[in-house]
Amino acid sequence: MKPKKELIRVVRTPEQEVVIDLNGKMNGRGAYLSKDAAVIATAKKKRTLDHHLKVKTTDALYDELLEIAGGTNE
Repeated sequence: MKPKKELIRVVRTPEQEVVIDLNGKMNGRGAYLSKDAAVIATAKKKRTLDHHLKVKTTDALYDELLEIAGGTNE
């Protein structure tokens, strides 16, 4: 298990929007992803956040996660 500082929190708000929570304080259902670009790419391929947040996510969300993690979209 990694420390929270090494993870990125993604939140489904009560309005059913999916946003990246950099402060870790937003209300709503949250899920954490590692800042590792390979992990984010795998999550995108398997649509992991769709399953955990119970809402449809976009490719743009995963691209933004890759930017935050410092990885590239390959």
